Amino acid sequence: MRSSIIGLVALAGATLGATAPAVQADDKISNPIAVFSGLDKITGRIISFDVYMDETVQFGALRITPKACYTRPSTEAPQTDSFVEVDEITLDNKIQRIFTGWMFAASPGLNAVDHPIYDVWLTDCKVASDVPPPQGFDSSRFASEIIDVIKRPPDWYPMPEPRPEVPSGTATPDQNATEPPED
Repeated sequence: MRSSIIGLVALAGATLGATAPAVQADDKISNPIAVFSGLDKITGRIISFDVYMDETVQFGALRITPKACYTRPSTEAPQTDSFVEVDEITLDNKIQRIFTGWMFAASPGLNAVDHPIYDVWLTDCKVASDVPPPQGFDSSRFASEIIDVIKRPPDWYPMPEPRPEVPSGTATPDQNATEPPED
């Protein structure tokens, strides 16, 4: 009895495994730019800023350096995450690491940087920015996989077949016209 139950469970698992769609780790899209929002709790101002990968920007006393920023193809559920390092410049000009880890745009409170004066959280990852890239930025490792996701083949939306020509002198029925009532 026990061996037949184990056999049924194994068969069910194999069947489900064969029919379930495969989830691949390479479905992530690597983006060259991370978009953050920052809150200055003293002034109450919130700003948004773009940061290229491996570039360090300063927001108040914080230095933010994204190392990776991933999104998913538009055919999947949106999920944006970034691996980030955040350092604080202390009053005696020393740099102290206060955060290293993943930030998730869908859950900004999960792994956002909470500082007594500043809050920083990930809002998006993107391919292009109005901000020029830093000197020596290598964009060749990005965007090549993005093009295939966004660009569609030219025959993606097929053109409808043309209407057949009606010989001249033949009346065509007007589909919107109504017949007069018969007496």
